[in-house]
Amino acid sequence: MLRLRALLLLSTPLLLAGSCTFRGPAERMQPSVPTSAPVAPLPRPVPPRIYRLGHLDTLVQLPGRVLSIHQGSRNVYERLPYKTWLPAEPQSEEQEIDLEAEERRRLRTAGPTVRRLGGTLLLRPTATKQPLRLTNNPAEDYEKNISYEYVGSLPEIKQWLISVHLYEGGYFLLVDQRTGRRTRVWSPPAVAPDGKHFVCGNSDVLARYEPSGLQVWSVDGTKLEKVWERQTEWGVTGPRWLDNKTILFEQDFFDNGDVDTRVVRMKVVP
Repeated sequence: MLRLRALLLLSTPLLLAGSCTFRGPAERMQPSVPTSAPVAPLPRPVPPRIYRLGHLDTLVQLPGRVLSIHQGSRNVYERLPYKTWLPAEPQSEEQEIDLEAEERRRLRTAGPTVRRLGGTLLLRPTATKQPLRLTNNPAEDYEKNISYEYVGSLPEIKQWLISVHLYEGGYFLLVDQRTGRRTRVWSPPAVAPDGKHFVCGNSDVLARYEPSGLQVWSVDGTKLEKVWERQTEWGVTGPRWLDNKTILFEQDFFDNGDVDTRVVRMKVVP
């Protein structure tokens, strides 16, 4: 009896020790997760070429006032009304435009208030007693050589358009059909639909012999007032009015050794 009790006393601590172990089931290794090679960084995006030409997107009208120039739609531009005043430039140097023949063709539809008498172009404004005489001088003198070519009539602003040819280069004149007042402009005007403004654009970005840029004029009866004028590094070709405040035009610019062109839109009247 005493032996049995001693065995029970000895076995009790062993049972307690076995029941208090924290050893759990053997851990299993997790399946390995495959790793890919490091991804090479993508090259920095290169913006389309036109967005690198940010200097073409603004025009400083006045100190502190900058006009935004936006990309325009060529389809819209092509549908806008536009008058071609001058014949197309010859495709080769051997070809020449016969200016006298071109003027004779225009004079046939100019009416009795415009005619040519030899080297003199006669214009008859309604409010003057005597006709305005514009006489050619074909002298071989750089400063005195001049000739006048009748181009057409702008009835919406009551002006005649005259092309003035100098020994080198030239310019355009607007002559009021009522008063005979003369106004020098860069190019044939593009008149707004309401007749209250017109613009004159010019482009000579390659030779840079003539100014490139834009003129904006207002019309108040017989008074033509230049609202603003800016010479630019880019040229303005074929301006056309989208509405009474906004024009679309072909913006010519020198890039990569050649002249490129895009259609742009600009609000020129506040």
